[in-house]
Amino acid sequence: MKPLISLRNVWKIYGKGTKVYALRSVNFKVYPNDFIAVLGPSGSGKSTLLHIMGTLDIPTKGDVFIDGINISKLSEKELAEIRREKIGFVFQFFYLFPTLTALENVMLPMTFLKIPKSEKRKRALELLKLVGLEKRANHLPNQLSGGERQRVAIARALANNPKIVLADEPTGNLDSKSGKKILELLKKLNKERKVTIVLVTHNLEMAKFAKKKVFIKDGRILEGRKR
Repeated sequence: MKPLISLRNVWKIYGKGTKVYALRSVNFKVYPNDFIAVLGPSGSGKSTLLHIMGTLDIPTKGDVFIDGINISKLSEKELAEIRREKIGFVFQFFYLFPTLTALENVMLPMTFLKIPKSEKRKRALELLKLVGLEKRANHLPNQLSGGERQRVAIARALANNPKIVLADEPTGNLDSKSGKKILELLKKLNKERKVTIVLVTHNLEMAKFAKKKVFIKDGRILEGRKR
Protein backbone atom coordinates (compact mmCIF):
# COMPACT_ATOMS: atom_id res chain seq x y z
CA MET A 1 0.00 0.00 0.00
CA LYS A 2 1.34 3.41 -0.96
CA PRO A 3 1.42 6.13 1.70
CA LEU A 4 -0.81 9.19 1.36
CA ILE A 5 1.86 11.31 3.06
CA SER A 6 5.57 10.62 3.12
CA LEU A 7 8.25 12.79 4.72
CA ARG A 8 11.84 11.91 3.86
CA ASN A 9 14.68 13.37 5.93
CA VAL A 10 12.71 16.56 6.57
CA TRP A 11 14.30 19.43 8.45
CA LYS A 12 12.73 22.74 9.43
CA ILE A 13 15.12 25.42 10.64
CA TYR A 14 14.09 28.95 11.59
CA GLY A 15 16.39 31.95 11.84
CA LYS A 16 19.65 32.94 10.19
CA GLY A 17 21.79 33.86 13.19
CA THR A 18 20.59 31.89 16.17
CA LYS A 19 18.92 28.90 14.53
CA VAL A 20 15.90 27.08 15.91
CA TYR A 21 15.60 23.46 14.79
CA ALA A 22 11.87 22.76 14.73
CA LEU A 23 12.24 19.42 12.89
CA ARG A 24 15.34 17.26 12.63
CA SER A 25 15.70 14.53 9.99
CA VAL A 26 12.06 13.44 10.20
CA ASN A 27 10.97 10.34 8.30
CA PHE A 28 7.25 9.76 8.60
CA LYS A 29 4.54 7.98 6.62
CA VAL A 30 0.76 8.13 6.75
CA TYR A 31 -1.22 5.39 5.01
CA PRO A 32 -4.85 5.32 3.81
CA ASN A 33 -7.34 5.00 6.70
CA ASP A 34 -4.69 5.69 9.34
CA PHE A 35 -5.73 7.53 12.48
CA ILE A 36 -2.47 8.74 14.02
CA ALA A 37 -2.00 10.86 17.13
CA VAL A 38 1.23 12.85 17.22
CA LEU A 39 2.07 13.56 20.85
CA GLY A 40 4.58 15.97 22.28
CA PRO A 41 5.05 18.87 24.70
CA SER A 42 4.83 22.51 23.68
CA GLY A 43 7.71 23.39 21.37
CA SER A 44 8.39 19.79 20.38
CA GLY A 45 7.70 20.44 16.69
CA LYS A 46 4.35 18.68 16.39
CA SER A 47 2.45 21.64 14.89
CA THR A 48 5.33 22.36 12.51
CA LEU A 49 5.15 18.73 11.40
CA LEU A 50 1.42 19.04 10.75
CA HIS A 51 1.80 22.32 8.85
CA ILE A 52 4.44 20.79 6.58
CA MET A 53 2.25 17.74 5.94
CA GLY A 54 -0.55 20.14 5.01
CA THR A 55 1.67 22.28 2.73
CA LEU A 56 1.05 25.31 4.97
CA ASP A 57 4.82 25.43 5.46
CA ILE A 58 7.73 24.08 3.48
CA PRO A 59 10.76 22.19 4.82
CA THR A 60 14.21 23.74 4.94
CA LYS A 61 15.47 20.51 3.40
CA GLY A 62 14.10 17.07 2.67
CA ASP A 63 11.17 15.88 0.58
CA VAL A 64 7.43 15.77 1.25
CA PHE A 65 5.12 13.64 -0.88
CA ILE A 66 1.34 14.08 -0.78
CA ASP A 67 -0.53 11.28 -2.56
CA GLY A 68 2.66 10.52 -4.49
CA ILE A 69 3.33 14.13 -5.51
CA ASN A 70 6.59 15.80 -4.44
CA ILE A 71 5.32 19.14 -3.19
CA SER A 72 8.78 20.74 -3.14
CA LYS A 73 8.53 21.06 -6.91
CA LEU A 74 5.13 22.79 -6.92
CA SER A 75 4.19 26.45 -7.28
CA GLU A 76 2.07 28.21 -4.65
CA LYS A 77 -0.95 27.87 -6.94
CA GLU A 78 -0.38 24.12 -7.25
CA LEU A 79 0.08 23.82 -3.48
CA ALA A 80 -3.25 25.60 -2.98
CA GLU A 81 -4.87 23.04 -5.29
CA ILE A 82 -3.38 20.18 -3.25
CA ARG A 83 -4.80 21.71 -0.07
CA ARG A 84 -8.19 22.29 -1.65
CA GLU A 85 -8.54 18.86 -3.22
CA LYS A 86 -6.76 16.47 -0.87
CA ILE A 87 -6.55 17.93 2.65
CA GLY A 88 -9.03 19.12 5.25
CA PHE A 89 -7.85 21.16 8.25
CA VAL A 90 -9.24 21.38 11.77
CA PHE A 91 -7.63 23.86 14.17
CA GLN A 92 -7.88 24.62 17.88
CA PHE A 93 -9.58 27.99 17.40
CA PHE A 94 -12.18 26.95 14.79
CA TYR A 95 -11.57 29.94 12.43
CA LEU A 96 -15.21 30.23 11.41
CA PHE A 97 -16.33 33.43 9.70
CA PRO A 98 -18.43 35.22 12.34
CA THR A 99 -20.83 36.82 9.84
CA LEU A 100 -21.59 33.53 8.05
CA THR A 101 -24.01 30.87 9.26
CA ALA A 102 -22.87 27.33 10.01
CA LEU A 103 -24.21 26.31 6.59
CA GLU A 104 -22.38 29.13 4.81
CA ASN A 105 -19.13 28.33 6.62
CA VAL A 106 -19.31 24.72 5.44
CA MET A 107 -20.11 25.81 1.89
CA LEU A 108 -17.13 28.17 1.76
CA PRO A 109 -14.43 25.63 0.68
CA MET A 110 -16.68 24.66 -2.25
CA THR A 111 -16.49 28.17 -3.73
CA PHE A 112 -14.27 27.10 -6.60
CA LEU A 113 -16.04 23.82 -7.34
CA LYS A 114 -17.82 23.89 -10.68
CA ILE A 115 -21.13 22.63 -9.35
CA PRO A 116 -24.46 24.45 -8.87
CA LYS A 117 -24.98 26.38 -5.65
CA SER A 118 -27.92 24.11 -4.85
CA GLU A 119 -25.58 21.12 -4.92
CA LYS A 120 -23.10 22.89 -2.63
CA ARG A 121 -25.90 23.68 -0.22
CA LYS A 122 -27.14 20.08 -0.30
CA ARG A 123 -23.65 18.74 0.41
CA ALA A 124 -23.12 21.22 3.25
CA LEU A 125 -26.43 20.23 4.84
CA GLU A 126 -25.48 16.55 4.60
CA LEU A 127 -22.18 17.28 6.34
CA LEU A 128 -23.88 19.24 9.09
CA LYS A 129 -26.24 16.29 9.55
CA LEU A 130 -23.20 14.00 9.73
CA VAL A 131 -21.81 16.02 12.66
CA GLY A 132 -25.24 16.31 14.29
CA LEU A 133 -25.88 19.99 13.58
CA GLU A 134 -28.46 20.02 10.79
CA LYS A 135 -30.85 21.90 13.10
CA ARG A 136 -28.23 24.59 13.72
CA ALA A 137 -27.47 25.24 10.04
CA ASN A 138 -28.73 28.82 10.06
CA HIS A 139 -27.06 29.84 13.32
CA LEU A 140 -24.07 32.17 13.44
CA PRO A 141 -20.91 31.00 15.25
CA ASN A 142 -21.62 33.20 18.29
CA GLN A 143 -24.92 31.36 18.68
CA LEU A 144 -23.13 28.01 18.97
CA SER A 145 -21.20 26.40 21.82
CA GLY A 146 -17.48 25.71 21.49
CA GLY A 147 -18.10 22.04 20.76
CA GLU A 148 -20.69 22.91 18.13
CA ARG A 149 -18.33 25.37 16.46
CA GLN A 150 -15.66 22.69 16.29
CA ARG A 151 -18.15 20.28 14.72
CA VAL A 152 -18.94 22.93 12.10
CA ALA A 153 -15.19 23.23 11.49
CA ILE A 154 -14.98 19.45 10.98
CA ALA A 155 -17.90 19.54 8.54
CA ARG A 156 -16.12 22.36 6.68
CA ALA A 157 -12.91 20.29 6.58
CA LEU A 158 -14.86 17.51 4.83
CA ALA A 159 -16.55 19.80 2.29
CA ASN A 160 -14.34 18.87 -0.66
CA ASN A 161 -14.14 15.14 0.19
CA PRO A 162 -10.46 15.21 1.20
CA LYS A 163 -8.44 12.04 1.55
CA ILE A 164 -6.70 13.44 4.63
CA VAL A 165 -7.84 15.46 7.65
CA LEU A 166 -5.13 17.18 9.70
CA ALA A 167 -6.26 18.25 13.17
CA ASP A 168 -4.09 20.59 15.26
CA GLU A 169 -5.10 20.42 18.95
CA PRO A 170 -8.81 20.25 17.97
CA THR A 171 -9.91 19.79 21.59
CA GLY A 172 -7.50 22.31 23.12
CA ASN A 173 -10.12 25.05 23.38
CA LEU A 174 -12.89 22.79 24.70
CA ASP A 175 -13.93 21.31 28.02
CA SER A 176 -13.19 17.62 28.49
CA LYS A 177 -16.75 16.48 27.74
CA SER A 178 -16.94 18.44 24.46
CA GLY A 179 -13.41 17.37 23.58
CA LYS A 180 -14.32 13.72 23.99
CA LYS A 181 -17.31 14.16 21.66
CA ILE A 182 -15.04 15.69 19.00
CA LEU A 183 -12.62 12.76 19.24
CA GLU A 184 -15.50 10.29 19.05
CA LEU A 185 -16.66 12.06 15.89
CA LEU A 186 -13.19 11.87 14.32
CA LYS A 187 -13.00 8.18 15.21
CA LYS A 188 -16.39 7.63 13.57
CA LEU A 189 -15.28 9.43 10.41
CA ASN A 190 -12.15 7.30 10.26
CA LYS A 191 -14.05 4.05 10.78
CA GLU A 192 -17.18 4.64 8.72
CA ARG A 193 -16.06 7.07 6.01
CA LYS A 194 -12.43 5.85 5.84
CA VAL A 195 -11.07 9.38 6.31
CA THR A 196 -7.35 9.36 7.06
CA ILE A 197 -6.65 11.47 10.15
CA VAL A 198 -3.50 12.87 11.71
CA LEU A 199 -4.16 14.46 15.09
CA VAL A 200 -1.68 16.64 16.97
CA THR A 201 -2.19 16.81 20.73
CA HIS A 202 -0.35 17.01 24.05
CA ASN A 203 -3.19 15.10 25.75
CA LEU A 204 -2.52 11.38 26.15
CA GLU A 205 -6.17 10.69 27.06
CA MET A 206 -7.36 12.24 23.80
CA ALA A 207 -4.69 10.32 21.86
CA LYS A 208 -6.25 7.04 23.00
CA PHE A 209 -8.94 7.51 20.34
CA ALA A 210 -6.31 7.07 17.60
CA LYS A 211 -5.16 3.74 16.17
CA LYS A 212 -1.51 4.65 16.48
CA LYS A 213 0.53 7.04 18.62
CA VAL A 214 3.74 8.74 17.55
CA PHE A 215 5.85 10.80 19.92
CA ILE A 216 7.92 13.82 18.96
CA LYS A 217 10.54 15.55 21.09
CA ASP A 218 13.00 18.30 20.15
CA GLY A 219 11.94 17.96 16.52
CA ARG A 220 12.64 14.23 16.29
CA ILE A 221 10.12 11.42 15.88
CA LEU A 222 10.30 8.85 18.68
CA GLU A 223 7.85 6.33 17.25
CA GLY A 224 6.39 3.87 19.72
CA ARG A 225 8.01 5.38 22.82
CA LYS A 226 7.65 8.49 24.92
CA ARG A 227 11.31 9.51 25.18
